[in-house]
Amino acid sequence: MAKVWSDRFEKGLNPFIDRFNASIEFDIALIQEDLDGSIAHARMLGRCGIITPQEALQLESGLEKIRSEACEGVFQKNLTDEDVHFAVERRLIDLLGPIGKKLHTGRSRNDQVACDLRLWLRARIEHLDEKLERFQISLLVHAKKHLYTLIPGYTHLQRAQPLSLAHHLLAYIEMLQRDRDRLIDVKRRVNISPLGAGALAGTSLPIDRQYTAAELGFSSIYKNSLDAVSDRDFTVEFTAAASLIMVHLSRLAEEVILWASDEFSFVRLTDACATGSSLMPQKKNPDVPELVRGKCGRVFGHLQGLLTMMKGLPLAYNKDFQEDKEALFDTVLTLQASLEAMSILMEEGLVFCTDRLASAVASDFSNSTDVADYLVAKGVPFREAYQMVGRVVKSCLEDGILLQDLSLQQWQEVSPVISDDLLEKLVPQQVVASRMSEGGTGFERVAEQLKYWEACLACT
Repeated sequence: MAKVWSDRFEKGLNPFIDRFNASIEFDIALIQEDLDGSIAHARMLGRCGIITPQEALQLESGLEKIRSEACEGVFQKNLTDEDVHFAVERRLIDLLGPIGKKLHTGRSRNDQVACDLRLWLRARIEHLDEKLERFQISLLVHAKKHLYTLIPGYTHLQRAQPLSLAHHLLAYIEMLQRDRDRLIDVKRRVNISPLGAGALAGTSLPIDRQYTAAELGFSSIYKNSLDAVSDRDFTVEFTAAASLIMVHLSRLAEEVILWASDEFSFVRLTDACATGSSLMPQKKNPDVPELVRGKCGRVFGHLQGLLTMMKGLPLAYNKDFQEDKEALFDTVLTLQASLEAMSILMEEGLVFCTDRLASAVASDFSNSTDVADYLVAKGVPFREAYQMVGRVVKSCLEDGILLQDLSLQQWQEVSPVISDDLLEKLVPQQVVASRMSEGGTGFERVAEQLKYWEACLACT
C-alpha cells in the first residue's frame, strides 16, 4: 500500500516533494480524534448495511487496538505515511487485511480531517475554559484579601484616582469571563459535523450523517457539503479569541512588571516565579510576565497567518489547509502554557506590598476630583469648581505640599462654602469609599462584586 491515491499514477513523488507534501510529523497529534471519527464511521457503515455488522465490529476492534498502541507509545509511523489518516488506515490493513480497506468507504480525507480538527479543538476549548477559571480564582483569592487595600489608579499611566486593589483585580476577572464566553460561542460553531460531506459533493452511498454526528457528540451537521470541507472559520475564530486572551494576560503581565520595579515596588516577586542575573547579584527578574507578554506575538502571528491562508481559496478543499494545524496546535499550546504560568504567578509568585501601596495613594493629588465634587454638592457649577481646584493644585505643587496639608482657613480662602468636613473627604480611604455608583470602586460595591464572583466561580 504505497500511497493513498489511485493507480492513475505511474511514478512516485520526488523524495523532497514527498517530504514537503507530508503532514504526518505534526498531524499525528490528531490520532485519537481520527480513531474516534473512524469508529463512528465504521459503526454507521454497519448500521446502514454498507458493510456487514461483523465487518463493522472487526473494524472497531482493529481501531481500538491502534488506540492502545498509540496510548502505549508503540504506534509506529511509516516512512510512506503521508498523514495521520493514512497511517491509521495502513496499520488497520496490517491488522485486518482486506477488511481494513473497507473503512474509507463513503468518506474522504477532506471530511475526515475536518472532523478530526473539530473534535480536537472542542476538547481543548473545554480544557482552556478550566484553565481560565483557575486563573480567575487565583485573582479572586487576592481580591478577597485586599478589599481595603488601596492602589493608585492610572489613566495615561499618570496618577488619576485611588482604587480598591480588589476592584483593580476584579477588572481582570471580568475580562477573563468575556474570554470564556467567547470560547463557548466558538465551541458552538466548532461542534458541527462535516462527516459524510466526502471530498466535496457528498456520496451516493446510503450513509447516515446524523448518526455519526450523534456518536461523536456533535450538535448538528453541515448542511452544505462544499462548506463542510472548506470551512476553517472556526480556526480563525478560535485564534482570534485566543489572541484576546493573550492581550488580557499581557496587560496584567505588563502591570506586574511595572509593579515589581523599584520605581513602583507595589509587589514583591517570590523565588517561585523569579530568576536572577548571571552578572548582577541584586537582580530579581519578572521572567514569567515578560515571557507571557512576549508570547502574544506568536498567537497574533498565527491569527494573521490563518487569515492570509484563507483569503484567496476557492471552494472546496485546497492543500493550503494543511497549514491550519501547526498554527492551531501552537496557539493552543502557547495559550495553555501562558494561563498555567500566570495562574502559578498569582497563586505563589507575588506578594502585594501593602505599606508601599498605602504610601503611594497618600502622596499625590488623586483626591482632587473629590474637592471638585464637594464644591458641586455645595452648589458651585462643576466647570467653575474644576478650575478652582486646578489653581489650588498648581499652588500646592509650587509649595511642595499636598491638598490634605492645607488648613481649613486656606481652603476657605479658595471658597467660603468649604467647611471642616472637606478634610475628612480628602483621606484616601474615604475617597475610595465614596465611589458608590454601580460598578464603582466603593468598598460596599466591591464587596458585592466579590460575593457575586465567589458564587459564580464556585458553581462553574
